[in-house]
Amino acid sequence: MDDLPVEVIGNILSRLGAARDVVIASATCRKWREAFRRDLHLLSFNSNDWPVYHDLTTSRLEILITQTIFQTTGLQGLTILMDDVDEFSASTVIAWLMYTRESLRKLHYNVRTTPNLNILDICGRQKLEMLVLAHNTITGVDPNYQRFACLTSLSLSYVSISALDLNLLLTACPKIETLALINPEIAMSDAQVTVELSSPTLKSIYVEAISLDKFMLEADSLENLHLKDCALELFELIGKGTLKIFKIDDVSVIHLDIGESVENLEVVDVSNFTIIWPKFYLMISRSSNLRVLRLWDVVFDDEDEIVDLETIAVCFPQLNRLSLSYDLRDGVLHYCLQGSYHLQNVVSLELGWTVINDLFSQWIEGLLQRCPNLKKLIIHGTVSDTKTHEDCQMLANFTSSIVRIMRKYMHVEVQFEYE
Repeated sequence: MDDLPVEVIGNILSRLGAARDVVIASATCRKWREAFRRDLHLLSFNSNDWPVYHDLTTSRLEILITQTIFQTTGLQGLTILMDDVDEFSASTVIAWLMYTRESLRKLHYNVRTTPNLNILDICGRQKLEMLVLAHNTITGVDPNYQRFACLTSLSLSYVSISALDLNLLLTACPKIETLALINPEIAMSDAQVTVELSSPTLKSIYVEAISLDKFMLEADSLENLHLKDCALELFELIGKGTLKIFKIDDVSVIHLDIGESVENLEVVDVSNFTIIWPKFYLMISRSSNLRVLRLWDVVFDDEDEIVDLETIAVCFPQLNRLSLSYDLRDGVLHYCLQGSYHLQNVVSLELGWTVINDLFSQWIEGLLQRCPNLKKLIIHGTVSDTKTHEDCQMLANFTSSIVRIMRKYMHVEVQFEYE
């Protein structure tokens, strides 16, 4: 240990992260204390890491954090997450940020202050590359003054911000590549809740728990789009066909438009969603490079609609992973398994059904016949807590059917997942 360079010790302390652990470890000897002061890069104050944080008075906690931060030089990553702690003095928090901002690259910030603190005023025009902000209010964004020239990743959780300021904030980040919006409070000046965002550099966006009339995104470089738990009347993506990953989970949307140029789509993952299959298929039909298609717990707008697997086999020749979970009636199932199509490149097949019965086993067998190069099969099912004799008999029959079917496909790995 005596031979370790101070820089290496600084890296070790930085990997500990939690401020309490770093302080304890740095007390080992003089050399470790020197590494703490000179070569510590990352420091984290998280109220969930140490229960004592909740027992300290606010003033005592402010002193503790201040003393720890002010012993360091050149911090590159700072996390201050004080979820269940009373409001801090704004002047104290300003001192923390002013002391570290010139060297800071990553900031995770969830601090309530009195009065409210506009973090953009303090951290703008610095070298910050990642900003994760929660439970704060952002107002009056000035892209010229509050400019984040190096910022590539921005996450806003439970943040109050107007639609205009949100777009201005993106404008103030000329290199931004990743954006996460989680349950934001969008302040609007009129009755219609509309958000229009534009960024030529944005590559990935994650949006969760947002309710809007219109969400319009202009992003020429976007590769990853993920919407979760959202209620939207209209979502429109305006881009240049760079989208590769498209995920929607538990989203209510009347009009969904991801653009006409979808040739680069490789992953389509849809779950807990009501599908009008002809429209949805038309939206992704030109994605000849599609490799992953997941339609999970989807409901069809018309009960007679089906996922046309023959058309999927023709239009998506590169498909290697297919996941399907939806209810099919007897007649519709028969129609679904018609045709001589084969999913030649599918090596992983995941199938789910709300009721374990003979129709489910028929569906599994029919799809196995159409996947000649399959390597792995995952079967999902739901088992009732209160099982009648009929339920047990049905499960037994299903198990026997799967055993019989899989004797023909000994090369396929089978995995069961029951809820």
